[in-house]
Amino acid sequence: MKFDMHCHTREGSLDGKVSLEEYIVRLKELGYDGMLITDHNSYDAYRYWKKNIKGQRHTDFVVLKGIEYDTINAGHMLVIMPENVKLRILELRGMPLPLLIFIVHTFGGIIGPAHPYGEKYMSLMHTRYYKKNKEILKKFDFMETFNACEPAQANMLARKTANEYGLPGFGGSDSHRMDCVGTAYTRISAPVEKESDLIALVKEKAPMQSGGSLYRGTTRDRIGKMHNVLLYSFWVYNKVAGLTKVRKRRGESRYLHIKTAGSSSYRTD
Repeated sequence: MKFDMHCHTREGSLDGKVSLEEYIVRLKELGYDGMLITDHNSYDAYRYWKKNIKGQRHTDFVVLKGIEYDTINAGHMLVIMPENVKLRILELRGMPLPLLIFIVHTFGGIIGPAHPYGEKYMSLMHTRYYKKNKEILKKFDFMETFNACEPAQANMLARKTANEYGLPGFGGSDSHRMDCVGTAYTRISAPVEKESDLIALVKEKAPMQSGGSLYRGTTRDRIGKMHNVLLYSFWVYNKVAGLTKVRKRRGESRYLHIKTAGSSSYRTD
C-alpha cells in the first residue's frame, strides 16, 4: 500500500491550505491508497473525517489519525495512537520529549522524529536536548527518512541514522499546499486499514520503503534569508504557547495517572 505519512490540512493546521477532501481526491489521482493526517497539535481534521466523510465517500481510501507534536525541547514528533485512544493532552503543545514518549508508549502508540535533520528549532538533531541525550534515539519506533520539503542531504542523513538504529523509515510530503501533495510516499508491505495495523507493522519492523521528489515551493525557497527570522519567530511562539498550556497538561497528566493506575489497557473514546 502507498501512503503519504505527513499531511497538513486546512481543517487542522493554521498554515494548511488544502482541505481534507481535496487531499484525498488528489492522492487518489496519484495512485495512493491512504494518508496519515499529521496536523500541528490537533485532531480537528480527523474529527471532520469521521463526522462528514467516513463511510459516505472515498470508502476505497484509508485515512489514519496522527499528529505532529511540537515538543518544548526537541523539535517536532510524529505520533500515531491506536484508533480507540484519544488523549486530549496530545493537543496541548509543549511537553518535553521524555514525557511525550512515556505517554505515547503507555497508551500503545508509536512515535518518531519528523524531519530530524531539517529546520533549526523544529528538528531533533539540531536541538540542545539531542546533543546532550543522543541515546534518546533508542526510544523511537520509526523515523521520517524522506520529507519532500527538506534538502536531499537532510533526508540522506535521516535514512543513514534510521538504518543505524534499525528504525522503519517513513516518507511524507509535509504538504501544506496543493502543489506539494503526493510528492513523497511510504510503501507498506502489508494491508493497513486502521491505526493499530500500522502500529503493529512498525513494531514488527515490517519492510517499508520511503521516497519521492523534493518540493521547491517551500517558504524557505520563496523568501530566502528572511526565512531565518520566521523560524526564530516560530521558536518564540512555540515556547510561549507551550508554557501557557502547562497547567492544562498537568491536569490531563493527573487524569491519565488516575485512570491508568488500576489498568494497563485503559482507553478513552
